[in-house]
Amino acid sequence: MPVAEGRVFKFDDESSIRTDFLETIDYEGNPQEITYETDEFTAVCPFSGLPDAGMVEILYVPEKKLVELKSLKYYFISFRNAGIYQEAATDRIFKDLMKFLAPRRLVVTTVYNVRGGIRSTCVMDSETLE
Repeated sequence: MPVAEGRVFKFDDESSIRTDFLETIDYEGNPQEITYETDEFTAVCPFSGLPDAGMVEILYVPEKKLVELKSLKYYFISFRNAGIYQEAATDRIFKDLMKFLAPRRLVVTTVYNVRGGIRSTCVMDSETLE
């Protein structure tokens, strides 16, 4: 992993991300599309050592489980001091929720605040992955 340059605040590795915070609620209803959004997502760029902030949107069609919202918020907060690239954070959230919920469909979208004049948007969709 590259080493952050310049003035750097201490940050943790990805092992600080707490999937054990996630909790579920049983779901027995008809298929429906559910969307959760937060614009309070933060992590640390391991290259620059600077915070990355942005929006996370989770769209899913549950099979038998819903994610409990307070637990999802705690899970997101556990990224706050983790050194993880934007694309890797999107991948990590997608994989964690796919494993945890086993939904019929899952789409995770991250849109990061502009840095250096560039806005980063990452999307992972279970319908388009092999």
